[in-house]
Amino acid sequence: MFDEPGFPRVADLDAAAPMLYTYVYCSRAAEGVGDFEVSRIVESAQRSNSANGITGVLVFGSGVFFQWIEGPAAQVQKLIESLRADPRHYDFVSLDWSEEKRERLYPNWEMERVEADDIRSVLRDALGSAQDKNNIASLKRILVHLDSGQLEGLGQAS
Repeated sequence: MFDEPGFPRVADLDAAAPMLYTYVYCSRAAEGVGDFEVSRIVESAQRSNSANGITGVLVFGSGVFFQWIEGPAAQVQKLIESLRADPRHYDFVSLDWSEEKRERLYPNWEMERVEADDIRSVLRDALGSAQDKNNIASLKRILVHLDSGQLEGLGQAS
């Protein structure tokens, strides 16, 4: 990314980059949702995301989902509607969304699961930057439940 022989210029990268819609959210797993069900979710997402040009990453730990999704705006927005209606999770909090011309962060991941031993720090960071009062309330509820230990079993193998 330097203006030296053998490196692409930043302006050239921007011109070649596609318009991508990015959406990031977190939510709390419904009762009974554990590692087995999350593996099924990832397998299903890999099939449908591949067909729709969507890539991303799913983090699941301590009964909390954290997901980064990127792809064409219409397909990502359709996926978001489906996610919001999914009964396997609740306290759905939108953390970030944007549409910009850039390269994908996860170009070869139709959906990959990344393990999270402790998702608290991710949620605290999100709380620190949240401005929507509903998101703030949901994030606080999730953190209270995590701190109380009530969700500890949900992220474990079923």
